[in-house]
Amino acid sequence: MLHVTIWNEYLHELQDPAIAKIYPHGIHGAIARGIAADDFDIRTATLNEPAHGLTDEVIQQTDVLIWWGHMAHDRVQDAIVEKVHDRVLNGMGLIVLHSGHESKIFKKLMGTRSGRLKWREADEKERLWVIDHAHPITAGIGEYIELPAEEMYGEAFHIPAPDELVFISWFEGGEVFRSGITFHREQGRIFYFRPGHETYPTYHNQDILRVISNAVRWAAPVPRMAPVFGNATPLEAIRGHRTA
Repeated sequence: MLHVTIWNEYLHELQDPAIAKIYPHGIHGAIARGIAADDFDIRTATLNEPAHGLTDEVIQQTDVLIWWGHMAHDRVQDAIVEKVHDRVLNGMGLIVLHSGHESKIFKKLMGTRSGRLKWREADEKERLWVIDHAHPITAGIGEYIELPAEEMYGEAFHIPAPDELVFISWFEGGEVFRSGITFHREQGRIFYFRPGHETYPTYHNQDILRVISNAVRWAAPVPRMAPVFGNATPLEAIRGHRTA
């Protein structure tokens, strides 16, 4: 059983009736319903809950954390970010969605102060091309996913070079974007997935939900021996080595 926590600011849906109509149970609720599976134990957490819903117990019990944020990145407590960061380095998977590229946790893991990019809201078509058909995250997806209307994100994208490029998006206005990319940070796996502007029903799209579900399984912790650091005793005698 994989323990999945879906974190969402849950502000747009409460403040804008048009967005609430698209996501009556919040973006977190739509994702939770859309990726529900027998081997997923899913909980949700939101910004205005105590500790943003990410108590020590929740963080420690989470195998994969899904993160959606947009208008309140600065309101996320640094202490919570530090705890999530530590858990990722120790093996918890992290899936960062859409405008989460500007979140504190994503920028901390990327080692940059900026996730700058081009953007435009023009209701334009997005086509997400699969680059790596052998990658587990693309299982069950055809050559591409087409969304009839989305916000545009365009290169350049100010991030470190990803470990793997899984999807590239093309937009009706001509831009392209690295829209599905992976990173490894110590023992943790990270997937950034671009689609999901709050004014569009993107998280009701079955292919988008399948990618997120696939990413949960890919990012899940893998049992492995932790690396050993510090002063090391030699495994064999070293010729000429003098002991005190």
